[in-house]
Amino acid sequence: MKLLMLTDGIAPFVIGGMQKHSYELTKNLAVAGHQITLVHCVYDKSAIPDKQRLTEAFGEAASANIEFISMRFPAPAWYPGHYVKESYIYSKWIYDKVKNKLQDFDFIYAKGFTGWYFLDKKNKGQQMPPVGVKFHGYEMLQAPGNWKMRLHNMILRSPTIWNNRHADCVFSYGGKITEIIASLGVPRKKIIEVPTGIDENWIRASVGRSEPDILRFIFIGRFERRKGIEEINQVLKTLPSDNKWEFHFVGPVPPSVKLRIPQAVYHGQVSDMKEIQKLLDKCQVLVAPSHAEGMPNVIMEAMARGLAILTTDVGAIASVVSEENGWFVQPGDEKTLRAALLTVLGESADKLLIRQKTSLQRIRQYSWEKIASDTALLIGQFCK
Repeated sequence: MKLLMLTDGIAPFVIGGMQKHSYELTKNLAVAGHQITLVHCVYDKSAIPDKQRLTEAFGEAASANIEFISMRFPAPAWYPGHYVKESYIYSKWIYDKVKNKLQDFDFIYAKGFTGWYFLDKKNKGQQMPPVGVKFHGYEMLQAPGNWKMRLHNMILRSPTIWNNRHADCVFSYGGKITEIIASLGVPRKKIIEVPTGIDENWIRASVGRSEPDILRFIFIGRFERRKGIEEINQVLKTLPSDNKWEFHFVGPVPPSVKLRIPQAVYHGQVSDMKEIQKLLDKCQVLVAPSHAEGMPNVIMEAMARGLAILTTDVGAIASVVSEENGWFVQPGDEKTLRAALLTVLGESADKLLIRQKTSLQRIRQYSWEKIASDTALLIGQFCK
């Protein structure tokens, strides 16, 4: 199959869950033998990677089946909502690059707003292959954490709805994400459910019973209202001030909001995969109390290292987390978060280990090789 992959960046050149998803899906589709034309971008003044760096990132086997088209995303403006306009411009730039060979492709896979101009042209009568869009978490259509998020969501909502309604098909992680997409007026027959995946290198062989003097929790992510870190900060200050637990923060946290308690440990931004794995392997529970999500990579990665998961039932999280391997709390609710953390602190090592092993066992069905194979199969059926 010949695929045109439109992305707003790929890991490791652009950091983010969508970018990691774009990289893994493209790589595994290419390794499976599909012919991929990959359009990607970098931001601000970042260097555009050359063919050698791209080949090193994807490997020889995948790169043999990938044509790379590298671009720079439009420079950001100062006014609110500038990202929407820049996204449309970027989509047009992509279209201008590939418009003369559109009929060479069997399918166009568009991340976020990258297919916007294509859908606009198709809506006006231009012939082109089916266009499928992937908006990941649909955070702009989930409950906001504060007024800034509400304003941000309002700006993104209208173009998101338009792109979903005009696409030939829409990719969903499943769960509540499918319900969000259907609520936009997208027929269910046009919704393709495929979960995210996990690289085999993340999955450890086993997790054994430890006898920790300290129960270690971990949060990995940006200091962003949507991630629930403010609720974490408030709750941690009320937990027993003993030496039986630690809470590790991985990600850029401003000094002004760091907790001044001995149990809080800050590691800053950590990008190296092996370093993140080492940190996860020292902990037993990932805490991810997000207000809005899709199917977070951080949860998949923590499960792959054998951690139990304390999180919220938003997006498609419940597809991989249940009471068998974790705990659910209400988004933005300090009371339920505190109660859950106290429950974990009171759980026996044996019961906690059962949850950890369940995470590890469950994650094995989400290998990227399988996810890419399932994606190709579903796309192929849709193109018939």
